[in-house]
Amino acid sequence: MTGGDEMATTTAGYGSWPSPVDAALAAAHDGRPEYLGAVGDELWWTAPRPAEGGRRALVRRRADGTEESLLPAPWNVRSRVIEYGGQPWAAVARPAGGPLAVFCHFPDQRLYAYEPDAEPAAGPRPLTPVSSVGGGLRWADPVIHPDRGEVWCVLEEFTGPAPTDVRRVLVAVPLDGSAAEDRGALRELSDGRDRFVTGPRLSPDGRRAAWIAWNHPRMPWDGTEVRLADVTPDGTFRGARTVAGSAAESIPQIDWDAAGRLLLVSDRTGWWNLYRAEVTPDGRLAEPEALCPRAEEFGGPLWQIGLRWFTPLENGLIAVVHGRGNTTLGILDPERRALVDAGGPRTEWAATLAAHGTRVVGVAAGPHRSAELVELDTRTGRSRVVGAAHTDAVDPAYLPEPRARTFTGPGGREIHAQVYPPRHPGFTGPEDELPPYVIWAHGGPTSRTPLVLDLETAYFTSRGIGVAKVDYGGSTGYGREYRERLREQWGVVDVEDCAAVATALAAEGTADPTRLAVRGGSAGGWTSAASLVSTDVYACGTIIYPVLDLRSWATDETHDFESQYLHGLIGPLDKVPARYKERSPIEHVDRVTAPFLLLQGLDDVICPPAQAERLLARAAGRGVPHAYLAFEGEGHGFRRADTMIQALEAELALYVRTFGIERADVPDLEYRT
Repeated sequence: MTGGDEMATTTAGYGSWPSPVDAALAAAHDGRPEYLGAVGDELWWTAPRPAEGGRRALVRRRADGTEESLLPAPWNVRSRVIEYGGQPWAAVARPAGGPLAVFCHFPDQRLYAYEPDAEPAAGPRPLTPVSSVGGGLRWADPVIHPDRGEVWCVLEEFTGPAPTDVRRVLVAVPLDGSAAEDRGALRELSDGRDRFVTGPRLSPDGRRAAWIAWNHPRMPWDGTEVRLADVTPDGTFRGARTVAGSAAESIPQIDWDAAGRLLLVSDRTGWWNLYRAEVTPDGRLAEPEALCPRAEEFGGPLWQIGLRWFTPLENGLIAVVHGRGNTTLGILDPERRALVDAGGPRTEWAATLAAHGTRVVGVAAGPHRSAELVELDTRTGRSRVVGAAHTDAVDPAYLPEPRARTFTGPGGREIHAQVYPPRHPGFTGPEDELPPYVIWAHGGPTSRTPLVLDLETAYFTSRGIGVAKVDYGGSTGYGREYRERLREQWGVVDVEDCAAVATALAAEGTADPTRLAVRGGSAGGWTSAASLVSTDVYACGTIIYPVLDLRSWATDETHDFESQYLHGLIGPLDKVPARYKERSPIEHVDRVTAPFLLLQGLDDVICPPAQAERLLARAAGRGVPHAYLAFEGEGHGFRRADTMIQALEAELALYVRTFGIERADVPDLEYRT
């Protein structure tokens, strides 16, 4: 029993409770390890550094268990390919001289080579040039081929000033630095006909390379194809052909097993499952065989280039991240079709895995544990934390106890959600009072909410404000049919599902029906704004770097990756132009009667500040209180500690004022009307 559980309980109004979970604590623990890899006997990954300007550090765990940051600030290991990035580094162990690393530096997006153990010590050296055209040259998903003296990766190259003036191609970059000032020294491997590509995976015999491609207007969760090419002795790709996938089949990951068979994740049955296929003598694929057919997901949406839901091990087993809603790590025996899960308290395994020998390492978290590097030994079945170990930032008694629930929406459809009631070891609410609740709409919208420890959630629940996170129709993790509910229904199904959860919580006596709020960022910001426009369920809302104007977002106010996303979410602009106007919150500001807070990064190229500023102009003078905070140096998703602190405190201030909560430690917002 913790000390917090022994506190005397005080009765006080919901939302007024004191809490040790302040905004600075929540900001300091924002983010998780990403892009994990094995380098010899070491593990490397990128880690968030909110206090260092929001950079991503490249962290190294040596064989003796010590951890260190490989590069000091301001080095920032992060890619901007498709703006959401992707695998930003690669490294190989060498028998002499220590490891060789190649990474993408966020400010200039150049590839750099780095030898951390070199004698004499030297800093990173550039491998690629800087381009003055548009967004320049960007890189992702690198694989080092020391025998060829190259690193193969995805190049995103801007050809003009518009966000859509861009091409993507597979490229071989010389490791000797000869291309650092010479674009002509880069060797293109693919023909550039595909709008989007993932990095090439070389077969064990070196004779073939495979990669994933797709084109507008499809998103990768709509449909992708697998390309296969022959690799000549000089490293040229020849005879690229489509061997799997289609416009209606999403394949988000491929790899090779030791026998030269292609492993791929496909949703051809309505669920992302793992398949294996032989390469025929004429270089085609035999019919893929399902290795573990289940009504579960063994993959997910390809929001970043190079995500890994599975990885083959040297003993022939395959480590897989799978589940329905929540995810777990499993070890699949492809010959016996047997799957054994790691077990334990963790409810979320990220799409990043690293294999070394018969062991596999992933990034996992749970309701009371932050994201850690967890190693599973497939010989013994034992797991242990090997990096980024969790420590309690606050007494766990202040953390919420989430409840995974299924609600009923319009037409009897199921809605998945997580409910986080208020929780405090020393306080409880009055018997005649129900707590306020904030409905959280996740981004994407082709995404979901992981069931994990989040101090931003605890920031509210420990003060007496409940949170409900809704995996509305369109969310991933529940099969293709569930995510297809949002096709041409964005702004309808998501809004209805969030409202259905809110009203159900009120009807059952969990939440105060007069003190409900809605909040979300990006696509969740859209849902929040659309909810304030089209429903009267909420007393207020928090709108964070949102989409607000569909017509502009579909033409010239977003980046290339999502520039035709609305074809599926709304419908083709040329066929349903009226729908774009009717659904856009910016066209119906006169319907907004609830106070709102708008938070925006001024460097956001995905949901640009121009949309937020137009909304503010139309809201002016209508008598509805609203506040606006804009943050210099922030893009799509806040990364700096000072930004996150200010944003979180402002959000609490909105709820304190709107819900009539009495507390003296929250500065009032500067409202406009």
